[in-house]
Amino acid sequence: MTSVRYVAIGDSFTEGVGDERPDGTPRGWADLAARGWAASLGGSIEYANLAIRGRLAWPVVDEQLEPALALKPTHLSFNGGGNDMLRPGSNTSGIVDTFVKVLMRCREEGVVPILLAGADPSGGLPMSRLIRSRGDALFAAVTARLRGADDIVWAINWTDEKLRDQAFWSPDRLHMNSRGHHRVAARVLDALGQRVDPEWWDLPEPAEPHLGTREYYRAHVAPWVKRRVTRTSSGDGRRPKHPAYVTVGAA
Repeated sequence: MTSVRYVAIGDSFTEGVGDERPDGTPRGWADLAARGWAASLGGSIEYANLAIRGRLAWPVVDEQLEPALALKPTHLSFNGGGNDMLRPGSNTSGIVDTFVKVLMRCREEGVVPILLAGADPSGGLPMSRLIRSRGDALFAAVTARLRGADDIVWAINWTDEKLRDQAFWSPDRLHMNSRGHHRVAARVLDALGQRVDPEWWDLPEPAEPHLGTREYYRAHVAPWVKRRVTRTSSGDGRRPKHPAYVTVGAA
């Protein structure tokens, strides 16, 4: 059996923000998918995760793609554009180009590309109609340009109506909670043809209530606006959580 070496690149979605362990470190769908993959194979796989929160689509590709390919993976996952959609002047065609670049480089290196469409957070966010329309346009543009490629593993979450339920999202309404990350991990494993723990599709709803409108704007929207004004990012100074391979076992 060919050994699996899986590398994930992306932003906070792939880093795992919203699904934090008790010590505050992010876990997320990519960690879960690696664990589920090993369990499905009944062995172990090698896993690295270079994702950093706050990154726009092109900085993800420019900063992470070549270091990821240098690890000689068998599979590489990519998602980007979520942060771009929240900024004025979002460039849909430019984001599509990042998916094309990842696909082309994976083909050149003989790596299986796993391309994800992120889940739709718009139902809980300000300017929800604008964010939904931008997400719809990006999803349509990416799939129209790449859907005919038969060497891509697709994990499509944007059109998952269930994932739009706020019970799958963390208190900041922008990042999925553990329930949401498990559902995305299940979809990735299913797209790979691996066995999925059926509970991962729909874990019990979280017990913590969401913040009221005033508290939400104070705790989450105001800091986001401040970062935009000061041109800073939540990922400034952060390092990838798994820049080199870790062995993930079946246990």
